[in-house]
Formats: sequence, C-alpha cells, structure tokens
Amino acid sequence: MKPPAPALDVVLLEPKRLQICGALGVVDEVEFATLRDLLGVADSVMSKHLKTLDEAGYVSTSKQKADTGRPRTWIKLTSKGRSAFLGHVAELRRLAQDVAAPTS
Repeated sequence: MKPPAPALDVVLLEPKRLQICGALGVVDEVEFATLRDLLGVADSVMSKHLKTLDEAGYVSTSKQKADTGRPRTWIKLTSKGRSAFLGHVAELRRLAQDVAAPTS
C-alpha cells in the first residue's frame, strides 16, 4: 500500500477531530467514554465531532450491550479515515519543514 498523498483535509482542520483520529490511529477501537475523557470534552462535544467524522466516512461506530445492560458505543477509524489522517499529518510535516528550512 503506497502512502497517502500529503494534503490538508478540511474535516481534520478542527483540532479535536484531529486528536480523535490520532487517538484512534493507535488502537483497533475505543469506547466513547474513554475517548471523551482522553480529549477532556463533554458528551455533546464528542458526539458532534464523531458525527462529522462519521459523515465523512472517517470513523465507524457500533453499540454493544455491557454486562450492566447499558449499551456502550465503540469507535474505530476506517481505512478512509486513516488515509485522510496520514495525508493530513504528512502535509503538516511538509509545511513545518518549509518553515524550518534555513533561508539563504
């Protein structure tokens, strides 16, 4: 699989959505409350960002019933989301290198 082309992604320009993709990029899936706590946001904020990422096809969610009987939401990064995230990060790195390059 060839690496994604560097490109800024408008969906990922929002810092919390970028953080969500970054966190999901290192795990298979994560439970909603764990991700919410990691980002330090309210349920409503988390839900809003996940809806945007889901509509873009970057994350998928599933509900599983816990032992307590209460459903828990699990989130995972899709292959489209991983590609968009990696391309976005590659472009950020390229831009940072351009700025850090010495001028003669």
